[in-house]
Amino acid sequence: MFEKIVRELLEKKDLKRLQGVLNSETPVKIIEFFENNEENEKDLIILFRLLNKERAAEVFAELDPDMQMKLISSINDEKLQGLLEELYFDDMIDFIEEMPSNVVKRVLENYKNENRSLINQFLSYEEDSAGSLMTIEYLSLKSNWTVKDSLLFIRKKVEELETIDVAYVTENKKLIGEISLKNLLISNDNDLIENVMNKNILYVTTSTNQEEAIDLFKKYDLTVLPVIDKENILVGIITIDDVVDAIEEENTEDFQKMAAMAPSKEEYLDSSVFQLAKNRLTWLLVLMVSATFTGTIISKYENIIEQMVVLAAAIPMLMDTGGNAGSQSSTLVIRGMALGEIKDSDCLKVLWKELRVSMIVGIGLGLVNFLRMKLILKNDLKISLLVSLTLGVVVVIAKLVGGLLPIGAKKLKLDPAIMAGPLVTTIVDALALVIYFYMAMLLYKDVLNI
Repeated sequence: MFEKIVRELLEKKDLKRLQGVLNSETPVKIIEFFENNEENEKDLIILFRLLNKERAAEVFAELDPDMQMKLISSINDEKLQGLLEELYFDDMIDFIEEMPSNVVKRVLENYKNENRSLINQFLSYEEDSAGSLMTIEYLSLKSNWTVKDSLLFIRKKVEELETIDVAYVTENKKLIGEISLKNLLISNDNDLIENVMNKNILYVTTSTNQEEAIDLFKKYDLTVLPVIDKENILVGIITIDDVVDAIEEENTEDFQKMAAMAPSKEEYLDSSVFQLAKNRLTWLLVLMVSATFTGTIISKYENIIEQMVVLAAAIPMLMDTGGNAGSQSSTLVIRGMALGEIKDSDCLKVLWKELRVSMIVGIGLGLVNFLRMKLILKNDLKISLLVSLTLGVVVVIAKLVGGLLPIGAKKLKLDPAIMAGPLVTTIVDALALVIYFYMAMLLYKDVLNI
């Protein structure tokens, strides 16, 4: 309904009424309209100019970088400065990090002089650190204030802050305590903050890895987390909305690595064909070269295949089943590590669990395959036994390899996600062939000329 009204008013060029409709609608609806009509750039620029400062900032912060750049280019410096003043500081940093240098220069020129050094400081934090994720807009109270004075202070500051769920108590800028808004409201007006605050505080430093900060949010169901520097000075907070964005980025990156692609932050439709090809080509080359090991193994045992051509028919099934079994284990272990359920020290636990699982799965698949080959395909008893035994052994080894490789990667300071899917499959394929031909030589040594 909203989209239909906006389109009609745009066609009629009834800008006054359109302005009223836009500024009375929720930011979510406006953002949806922008996302669904990206091709109508001129109309979107008109709509953005009609938004008041507060609504424009809310909408702008959620748009993709390309659209942000187009909108910034369409407004004058006065409008730009007003927009910057309304943006929360962390949204401002996120925006600047995505923009080309000419846009960044213009933004900084229109930003208040006293805050430029602060922006530059934030931009110097490592990309995956807690410092790069935080905002400086937090609620700070003094320990000698009363609850009543604190609540009055919060009422004055509420419009400037991104969240007021938790207030942080500081002394000489150092973090000494915290108190939730709920506890403030249920405390007596004359109570001093130092008597009702919590001194047992969870926090991270500016250099803490984002993953550690995210783990704290998950473990303790936090909505906000303070960030301190080396001198225990409170420099900012991380809010749950930024954590959700970071989790989405990390999940996307892991998914791309598990699919054997170089990670990219660009959306699929916004990426060029050459960029997509580049992201995929490197890993495909690595996998192609590593796959030559399987060819080398087959070449080494080609005299066996020449003597018993029937052995070749089972090779694809053994390799595919082994690769799939390994991928199952690696995916579950990687997911468990990402959620903090599996730690580096759990190597033996994973080994024991995957061994038992793989034994059950391997025996089950081996039995079904033996019946299939003997009763349906009418294969020789000995060849049915060989393929089925090999299948069971390959599944056991594949699951152990798939379960342990991600943990090994983590211990070597590598991303466990690279040990999923294609890479595990390549390793297991080579192992499957070696096991298959070795067992063939054991069972058929009396008839094979080797």
